Amino acid sequence: MPVRECSIANALSVVGERWTLLALREVMLGQRRFDQIAANTGASRDILAARLRKLVDHGVLEKVRYEEHPPRYEYVPTEAGRALQPILQGLMQWGDRYVTEGPAPTVWEHSCGAELHTKPVCEHCGGPIDSGQLTLVRLGGVPQ
Repeated sequence: MPVRECSIANALSVVGERWTLLALREVMLGQRRFDQIAANTGASRDILAARLRKLVDHGVLEKVRYEEHPPRYEYVPTEAGRALQPILQGLMQWGDRYVTEGPAPTVWEHSCGAELHTKPVCEHCGGPIDSGQLTLVRLGGVPQ
């Protein structure tokens, strides 16, 4: 039986691993140097190096030199990396609501001054995304 073509599977092949997501969390929090990322994720150095290399290879992060002697680098999100911020926010909010006991361990504030809670909406009309309002048009490249 053929495997369904799916953008979720394609995305997960790049970012769908625990240490990858935790490394991205740290970069989004402003921790851009390898030692900082390793300390805050708990990932082993070899696993973290492999995950960061994969993110660089797929254009999610850029490795930028910040010191010449010895050469040292930091990881900076690209456009593709910055586009993951709402996904990470949504995953965090899901964890806060359904997994984490007690108050949320991390809280973001929007530039308007309010505590940030993201809500996916339709780009065209601004309406909320609710499975009851969605119609499947194409599945695995095949019109429905």
